[in-house]
Amino acid sequence: MIVPFAGGSASDVVLRILLDRVSKSLGQPFVVDNRPGAGGNIGTLAGARAAPDGYTLVMSAIGPLAANRTLYRELGYDPEKDFEPISLFAVFPNVVVVSAKLPVRTLVELVAYAKQRPNQLNYGSVGIGSSQHLSAVYFEQVAGLTLTHVPYRNIAQYTPDLLSGAVPLGFQFLPNVSGALQSGDARALAVTTNRRMTALPNVPTAAEAGVANYETSGWLGLLAPRGTPKPIVAKLNQEFIAGLADPTVRARFIEQGTEPVATTPEEFSKFIVTETAKWRDVITKAGIPVITQ
Repeated sequence: MIVPFAGGSASDVVLRILLDRVSKSLGQPFVVDNRPGAGGNIGTLAGARAAPDGYTLVMSAIGPLAANRTLYRELGYDPEKDFEPISLFAVFPNVVVVSAKLPVRTLVELVAYAKQRPNQLNYGSVGIGSSQHLSAVYFEQVAGLTLTHVPYRNIAQYTPDLLSGAVPLGFQFLPNVSGALQSGDARALAVTTNRRMTALPNVPTAAEAGVANYETSGWLGLLAPRGTPKPIVAKLNQEFIAGLADPTVRARFIEQGTEPVATTPEEFSKFIVTETAKWRDVITKAGIPVITQ
């Protein structure tokens, strides 16, 4: 299983929970091959070029499968043509989180605070094109305000600045900020999906918190190289869906701040097309420069 992100990242941790379960039912161990870089493009490209024999799969995400088609001049692969989608398997709601040092306690207060201070409120992400970055850009467009993006190489660099109030805002996955929330050094104002998170039942959705038409999340899916025989894809889909139905797997996903989800290969294929169009519009409207490297 090629993973285009670093070992120990939220996506890597969640994937390994599922693979541990599915390896038992398949009677085959999975070897995880982490190949981070270029916003997930390097590992996803490696998956596209792998032999279509069912023994090399790739996990990928919103960036390399959807947003990066607009963000990058050249990917080296076509997300819609070079893979056999197997299934979505996880959705990561973004949590709108603020430093406890910021004098806002609701999402409506955050919007008012930011509008009074255009470009003065900093938010952190793990880089241009990340779900954290795009969620913030989309929030700017929906709420009609302007923020300042502070990209970091990794989430560990961002956390101290969130706690100190230097970069007091984030649109983060729960595992990235759970410690700060538990200690009281940060506050969760809303989640960005249309339903509350199982792990944060007391945190309202953005719509409940007063910002309508704002829904976004990170997501993870499983794919095989184009040309992988349909019976193999169908078998893998069946096995992964069975794994996602396991109560232990579901409970561990929720602990990691993600919601398990299963689809048919056809549903996942259509989802990629829809997400690509959505983020093309957001990125184009924001005027984010194309990445040429």
